[in-house]
Amino acid sequence: MKHTANLISLSRIVLTLCMLFSFSHVWLFTLLYLLCGLSDVLDGYIARQTGTQSEFGARLDTAADLLFYTLIIVFTAIRLGQGTLVFLPWIIIIALIRIANAIIAAYKYHSWVMLHTWGNKLTGGLLFLAPPLYLILQNPMVFWPVCIAGVLSSVEEGAIHLTSAQLNIDRQSIFKAE
Repeated sequence: MKHTANLISLSRIVLTLCMLFSFSHVWLFTLLYLLCGLSDVLDGYIARQTGTQSEFGARLDTAADLLFYTLIIVFTAIRLGQGTLVFLPWIIIIALIRIANAIIAAYKYHSWVMLHTWGNKLTGGLLFLAPPLYLILQNPMVFWPVCIAGVLSSVEEGAIHLTSAQLNIDRQSIFKAE
């Protein structure tokens, strides 16, 4: 029971890697996609409910998230082709802000972290929902909320790093005191 949440995060990494080989198998890719989404929700919930949160678990969750969401962005770019070029500047801006945030955190806290803010969770949820919504609606407008939330949550995370005296990876918002 002690390592259940970490095993779930680890399974998301394995499932994500399996997704790499399932692009041409729609049903398998969809199943793996949904399992990854479910594991993303479950790992943190189980860790909190069982009191087994750890720094290692938070880092494992972040690594699993980065791998999964990078794959989703790449898959979406491949699937949409030229239709994704309009989003490329947004993706670059978000990536640059996230890299700056990581550098700030590494310098200030001597740790590479991503915060678990409401904004980051909202962005992750929107990014998870956008590709299936696109497939249903056939409208690239579904990606704009992801871009906007991504920029805002990245800026918020940077502001938290710059204004916080100590690291709290579970800080919910810049507007909510530690």
